[in-house]
Amino acid sequence: MPRARTSPARSAASHAALILYTFIALAPILLIVMNSVKSRAAIFGSPMLPPTPHTFDLIGYTTVLSEGSFGTYFANSLIVTLVSLAGTIIFGAMAAFALSEYRFKLNPLTGLYMAIGIMIPIRLGTVGILEMMSKADLVNTRTALILVYTAQGLPLAIFILAEFMRTLSADLKNAGRVDGLSEYRIFFRLVMPLLRPAMATVAVFTMIPIWNDLWFPLILAPGESSKTVTLGSQVFIGQFVTDWNSVLAALTLGILPVVALYLLFSKSLIRGLTAGAVK
Repeated sequence: MPRARTSPARSAASHAALILYTFIALAPILLIVMNSVKSRAAIFGSPMLPPTPHTFDLIGYTTVLSEGSFGTYFANSLIVTLVSLAGTIIFGAMAAFALSEYRFKLNPLTGLYMAIGIMIPIRLGTVGILEMMSKADLVNTRTALILVYTAQGLPLAIFILAEFMRTLSADLKNAGRVDGLSEYRIFFRLVMPLLRPAMATVAVFTMIPIWNDLWFPLILAPGESSKTVTLGSQVFIGQFVTDWNSVLAALTLGILPVVALYLLFSKSLIRGLTAGAVK
């Protein structure tokens, strides 16, 4: 049967809706970036207007890059986020492969246990986590944050990847076993390449909470050498006076990795969502 053609009016409406949704999503980011290059008076006097030659001012970026240790904060956030993502994806994929491939008596209960980890926030165990890190002498280290964020992201990663793995063909894995491949080679050579859309989905949903988190850096790593971008930006917020130019500049610089990740994984993210990775 011939496909129904989309009318020009409907196509125009779809494009208009897409533009509107994009503007709504990007408006807060554009507002922050726009005000980060304006003088303090212009931020409060005309926050919705773009900068002009009279209001353009880079004092916020100058302050952020010259005062404090923003480069260290940025590097800490980047290291913690990337290592946590790698651990979450690798260990989550291994656990998901075991749950989806092997049948054992505790398989349903193990899957339920992982699902409960999604519903119960890890922050409820903050006191216990702090005591564990203190006894292990990991307070004020990036290792403490990496361990916590990896544990935080594993339940969701296992849930998404296990559901995606169940849709993969069993004939491919059985053919590998017939050829004499070990389970590790089947996992890394045959299964992992097919998980790229699902892994991109996990990366996007896991990276943003890690990068924007303030709670655990404040509790576990408040030292100057281990601060993250989100926590480091708080040095410009005082009890009585707030340097809004520096705060907006720090937020703008902190947004860049999130935008870069989205642009890098956008296609794989859409493929992962449409392939049923989160059903």
